[in-house]
Amino acid sequence: MAITQMAITHESVRELFKGLESGDGSAFFEHVADNVDWIVMGTHPLAGHYLSKKAFIEGTFAKLGQVLPNGAQLHTENVIVEGDQAVVELHSLATARNGMRFDNRYCWVVYFQDGLIVRVRAYLDSTMVGRLFEENSIA
Repeated sequence: MAITQMAITHESVRELFKGLESGDGSAFFEHVADNVDWIVMGTHPLAGHYLSKKAFIEGTFAKLGQVLPNGAQLHTENVIVEGDQAVVELHSLATARNGMRFDNRYCWVVYFQDGLIVRVRAYLDSTMVGRLFEENSIA
């Protein structure tokens, strides 16, 4: 399936993030380059510099899936677009295995090339992520 050229607009970015909001990560990740350069800022179990979509998913979403039974339950709160980049503010509405409310907020600076996300810098509450994994250990 060919990815159609997508104009980077406020509406198109919100539409792209709807996959994450509905729990359909695969719909979102269709728009992420296989060789994406994704940095999750901070000092916590999800922080790191991921050089592929596969590495990012394994290092973050797969780990979160082990401690958040219903996923991250992300909600897009704000989108700012300029040229081929967007700033997207997200809010997690999830609850952890132990009942901890994972009320985290994210800011992703997203860079597009030919309609695909090629680079992301993600900022979030490091302390909350650390506590999430401290209280809900994974194998």
